[in-house]
Amino acid sequence: MTDNNKYMQNRELSWLKFNQRVLEEASDPNVPLFERLKFLSIFTSNLDEFFMIRVGTLTDLYFNEQDPVDKRSGLSVKQQLNAIFRETKKLYEMRDTVYKDLHKTLTDLQIADRSWKSLNRKEKKYLQKYFREMILPLLSPQIMDFHHPFPHLVNQQLYIFVELTEKDKKKFGIVPIPSFIDSFIKLPDSENNYVLAEQIICHNLEEIFTASTIKSSTVIRVTRNADIDIDDERARDDEDYLDFVKNTLKKRSRLAALRLEVYRSISDTVLDYLCRQLHIERAQVFVSKTPLELKYLFKLISRAPDNMKEMLEYKPFVSQPSKYIDPQQRVIDQVLDHDVLLNYPYQNVDIFLDLLKEASTDPNVMSIKITIYRLATPSRILDYLIRARENGKEVTVLMELRARFDENNNIQASQWLEEAGCTVLFGFEHFKVHSKICLITLKTKKGLRMITQVGTGNYNEKTARQYTDLCYMTADETIGKDAVAFFQNMALANVEGSYNALLVAPVSLKQTILKKLDEQIGRAEAGRPAEAAFKINSISDIEIMKKLSEASQAGVKITMVVRGICCILPGIPGKTEHIEVYSIVGRFLEHSRIYMFGPEEEREIYIASADFMTRNTDHRVEVAVPITDPLLKADIEQYFDDLLHDNVKRRRLAPSGNYEKIIDEKESFNSQQIELERAARQHDPIYKTKENGLKKLFHSLRKRERE
Repeated sequence: MTDNNKYMQNRELSWLKFNQRVLEEASDPNVPLFERLKFLSIFTSNLDEFFMIRVGTLTDLYFNEQDPVDKRSGLSVKQQLNAIFRETKKLYEMRDTVYKDLHKTLTDLQIADRSWKSLNRKEKKYLQKYFREMILPLLSPQIMDFHHPFPHLVNQQLYIFVELTEKDKKKFGIVPIPSFIDSFIKLPDSENNYVLAEQIICHNLEEIFTASTIKSSTVIRVTRNADIDIDDERARDDEDYLDFVKNTLKKRSRLAALRLEVYRSISDTVLDYLCRQLHIERAQVFVSKTPLELKYLFKLISRAPDNMKEMLEYKPFVSQPSKYIDPQQRVIDQVLDHDVLLNYPYQNVDIFLDLLKEASTDPNVMSIKITIYRLATPSRILDYLIRARENGKEVTVLMELRARFDENNNIQASQWLEEAGCTVLFGFEHFKVHSKICLITLKTKKGLRMITQVGTGNYNEKTARQYTDLCYMTADETIGKDAVAFFQNMALANVEGSYNALLVAPVSLKQTILKKLDEQIGRAEAGRPAEAAFKINSISDIEIMKKLSEASQAGVKITMVVRGICCILPGIPGKTEHIEVYSIVGRFLEHSRIYMFGPEEEREIYIASADFMTRNTDHRVEVAVPITDPLLKADIEQYFDDLLHDNVKRRRLAPSGNYEKIIDEKESFNSQQIELERAARQHDPIYKTKENGLKKLFHSLRKRERE
């Protein structure tokens, strides 16, 4: 066992533990029923993407006869795949248990998926008529024999696979379930009960294979490798990078099969046949008692009666104004006067959108520059950028086309921007641009001023209401000059630029993190208080984990809130004894990234776009910005402190790699609910004028609260 094995764990297995936490939310009776259904669907789609990307990457390594040992866990690629398949089967069993429990409650409420055998004669007759009129004409069944080879099974599409006999000859048939038909059909005179489309087809196969006898049938779904490398050498010779990306994406649906899902049961004969045709092993076959496709649950919930949704969903919330912004004044003028911090979704993303909207028409604004990784559809941000260009502003957009599964949206957005006359730059070879930074330059009586916005999340107004993220807006001159240098460097494909305030990966972000940890190590060795705290989505960077272990051994107290992958194990004697790791999975996706160094009185705080993963620190362009305003720092510290007091959704990562519930006899403290309530209380603006002293008063009150 290597030294790393003692306090590090495998990335993929850690991610499966995180997704188990999502599944646990679906099983929590304290979570509203419809929200539990959403978590069940999210767990399933998470697992789909995990297989398409992470299992796809490992499979490529294995078949390319590259079998590197995981430096964190010491596992070979084959051992990792075997462990993934083994742990995934356990998750399927857990999901089946959760689904069974949910289905029982849904049945009582008359909004359940009904089995065919539970239907009465009238209901069956209705569905048979529906099948003949609305489904059968749209089906394209196929028999597999000498003249009809096994077809290509599209990634993630549902199929009915049928075992047949025809004139004493055994055959196989297959029926693709079109994605454009309704996924479920409500039953007449039966409240809100329904039957899934695949089950209607399964129980009417005699009307499809009229010359055959049905021996068995089952629903199947294939997951294919979607880990396409767009950084292909051929891109250099392609005249149009957009066309190159489009052509590369077309390969995604035809790559190798990684997983076969089967609903309920399958005969050995059929299973052996499918494994041979798909070139997979039985370990890659997963039998599920839960329907294979659960995205329909969101549609089901949206169609439920309003009174039912009111009882069975989270109580609606309204994102609040910010105490840093007076809604009666222009956002631009206020950001020029003082720094602003927004915490989504508790504060309203419309404040940032208003900044862009004002900039798009303000005659004093000369240019807008922005990096884009993922956009909403439709996107107000896109609209304002195009409007700015139409109003004569210089608009430069650094668009990352390789945002996984959003490539087509970004291609379309870049074309619209180019058609409007915006300058569109694309990421460069070997580095994805994942930073979230926007620069607005305007002329004033005193010369040029810059407003810089740096965030932890994408420029996506939809996810800004579902994810927790921080948005920082400032007219700080040093940060503004750094932002100017950043966009100039990006235009020249220069990732080695130097900056005074911003931390920019790959050149200075990780290097500064390591340096700041070294400073804390020095403090601890000198007998002074030494601390570091981080809120991130994932950590797998070996160099950072080694430094954290070194800091722990020196006596530095390290507290981390890591939502997802966490490859460092806390509490390992002699290695990570002074490290605590927590995870929060709740109503909102915890997405903000915060780095804090030093004890409270000397604390340095950064917010960033980067997690502590090698792909972020070494292979992406990321940006972190220091937060120096005492009021904004106090807000971030309060937010982090709330996370650490959560005794409802917070879980502690144990040295074993498992998550443990926080046992706390105190009154329930749900950090996300607390933030909603705090935002509702603190929305009156505190900056009415620079002279009225409210800023100073507010700061003194906050300091008194903390003492």
